[in-house]
Amino acid sequence: MSPLLYLLIPLIAFLYASVGFGGATGYLAAMSFFGFPSQVMASTALVLNILVAGTSFTSYYRAGHLRRELLFPFLVSSVPAAFIGGNLNVTDHLYTILLYSVLTCVAIRLVFFSKSQEETRLSRPVAPGWAFALGLGIGFLSGMVGIGGGIFLSPIIIFARWGSSKQASAVAAAFIVLNSISGLLGRVFGGTFALDSFSLYLLPLGVGGALVGSYFGAQRLSGTNLRRMLGLVMSIVVTNFWQTYWR
Repeated sequence: MSPLLYLLIPLIAFLYASVGFGGATGYLAAMSFFGFPSQVMASTALVLNILVAGTSFTSYYRAGHLRRELLFPFLVSSVPAAFIGGNLNVTDHLYTILLYSVLTCVAIRLVFFSKSQEETRLSRPVAPGWAFALGLGIGFLSGMVGIGGGIFLSPIIIFARWGSSKQASAVAAAFIVLNSISGLLGRVFGGTFALDSFSLYLLPLGVGGALVGSYFGAQRLSGTNLRRMLGLVMSIVVTNFWQTYWR
């Protein structure tokens, strides 16, 4: 396996943790480029997600950005849905199509829907019905693909004016950790959990990047430019895949 991955994982963890994400979409994109088996990819991404998003959540929580009433309505449906999604055994071809469809949506979101005025919007109460439906859909997709889902939940919170970008990042980090745990358990019980020796070396690298990124994200930096930079990198990855796929 290429040593380049040893550099990519902490960099991805740094960038994603700085905006409250676990980085699963980034890890999956990197590992798919180096030819990891789909089950190893999903399992490794979920474990990294738990470690990185957990580190990010700690920093945002200590900075006072968590609103519990904004988090819990989404968890009611997302956690069991992530377990069910993780329990499914999909073919490598279907997994790849699902993965890059998700990555394409993430790239579009990060490039075109990251706005500098997000911090100034006033918050309003969460709609329980919407929270349940969104948690259900995001949780199921997250468990099946091997992500935490916070990268989808965070912009929804901001767009619906349920919270500021810092609050959305704190909620997303907690959401990612719990959904990733649920999805990972689903894989264990469904027989699709798989890690190899190379994967284990990536875990401490992810934590190291997350420690630095989450500190700067919670205390020092605005996340807008970081999100756009992530989106540009993701756009290159998905464009290369779809060009190859449709040839």
